[in-house]
Amino acid sequence: MDNFSAIVDFHADRTPDMVAVVDGDRELTYRELLHRVEALAIALQDSGVGQGDIVAILLTNRVEFLETLFAVNRLGAAFLPLNFRLAPDEWRYILEHSGAQAIVSESAFADQVDTIVDALPDLRHRILAGAEPTATGWASYDALVAAHVGEHVPPADVPADHLQRLMYTSGTTSRPKGVCISHGNTMAKNLGLIVQFGWNAEQVTAVAGPLYHVGALDMGGLTTLHVGGRLVLQRRFEAAGLIGLLDRHRVTTVWLAPAMVNSVLQCTDELANADLGSLELIMSGGEKMPEARLAQVLDLFPGLWFADAYGLTETVSSDTFLPCAAMHRKLGSVGKPLPHNRVRVVDDDGNDVPADALGEIVIRGPKVFGGYWRDPDATAAAFRDGWFRTGDVGRLDADGFLYVEDRKKDMIVSGGENIATPEVERVLYEHPDVIEAAVIGHPDPRWGEVPHAFVVLRSGTTPEDAKLAEFCSDRLAKFKVPRYIDVVEVLPRTASGKVLKRDLRRALGVAP
Repeated sequence: MDNFSAIVDFHADRTPDMVAVVDGDRELTYRELLHRVEALAIALQDSGVGQGDIVAILLTNRVEFLETLFAVNRLGAAFLPLNFRLAPDEWRYILEHSGAQAIVSESAFADQVDTIVDALPDLRHRILAGAEPTATGWASYDALVAAHVGEHVPPADVPADHLQRLMYTSGTTSRPKGVCISHGNTMAKNLGLIVQFGWNAEQVTAVAGPLYHVGALDMGGLTTLHVGGRLVLQRRFEAAGLIGLLDRHRVTTVWLAPAMVNSVLQCTDELANADLGSLELIMSGGEKMPEARLAQVLDLFPGLWFADAYGLTETVSSDTFLPCAAMHRKLGSVGKPLPHNRVRVVDDDGNDVPADALGEIVIRGPKVFGGYWRDPDATAAAFRDGWFRTGDVGRLDADGFLYVEDRKKDMIVSGGENIATPEVERVLYEHPDVIEAAVIGHPDPRWGEVPHAFVVLRSGTTPEDAKLAEFCSDRLAKFKVPRYIDVVEVLPRTASGKVLKRDLRRALGVAP
């Protein structure tokens, strides 16, 4: 059967008493998970949700998120995870554009949803998880499940290319686009990860990043459930709390965006007091991992596989991983493709470039999405000769290892010379007083653009103490040294940890 939700039936039948999900003090076995998924599916079906419909999920990392996605898929419908950090007007656009008929949310967001519901005639059902509704128009999640526990509904028989979910891009360039991900895309990704890492039912994965993002949901989350392993949920990421979860639950695997890795590394006392001997694998990705930070991780956990990765929402994440045996000799690489996934680096005409030459990364394989929701023009522009055009600049070395250098739009062209901004950021990260760094192009009448750096410094450090320009001058060509350096308290980021360079450009009055 091509319906991914059938995997819950499989494990509920074979290992019914195995714990599937830990959510705070709550634990659900695979049998209990299946019963609750079926009950919710019947409740949704009774409300009119069926094949081809869209159900939005606006939740933190809680077990109801997973129950909802499986229940929705069970009916042949698609789920739409919403970024809870967005503003209500951004939710309104996504809900309107998707045509979502129902939403499952929680108390923290219910009042904000109510401010936009009148503008959404397609949104006919609102379901509140974790508490009893106090406002009209909301149904109780717990009551719906309780009313149907013990009833059964089989997974809908759908083809592999049937829509499993819509995931809207973070909108770093314009309005977010709905990425159409099929059941086949998800299963191809899962099987690729299983082959890559050799996972089985002994897998214990911590989910600290938000489940609405492919990093947390797909780089560990759904794949762990695919093999019958256990998920340990952290409602919202908090570095010290995560270290405690890793210790207490003997976690083997976690996905962390570079910004999350950075936060964990700051918790020196907690790291010193925790037993993290069970941790075998950290997967990363979301943006380029600074090599200085990666070296810190490898020093801190000498036996750990830090699998730096490259992937996109459009490819259900995890296109390449850095093999364990290459961690040190290929430091800075995001590795090689998953099975059945093909990665090339091409020029503007779509031709392969030589080894170590820069070009656009293009991808082809069974986990690449089918297109953008209700946007044929954007879909057509995203593909050339069957290859997905990522918009990222990278290079393949002579051994076939991929290095991601920049977004095409973020590349700085100064006096005719190309400057990959992560190259400058890497040097800034090597400075002992720099916690975070981001570099963009600053308009210049003579050179066209020059590098402009934004940095977060350690507490108590002044720019004069840091002498950042001098530090960079000793390590970079003159034209790559930041002409401007601004010290900020925090860098603007998407929920997945990517720096919003669009916001930095706007602060300078530069077109995003």
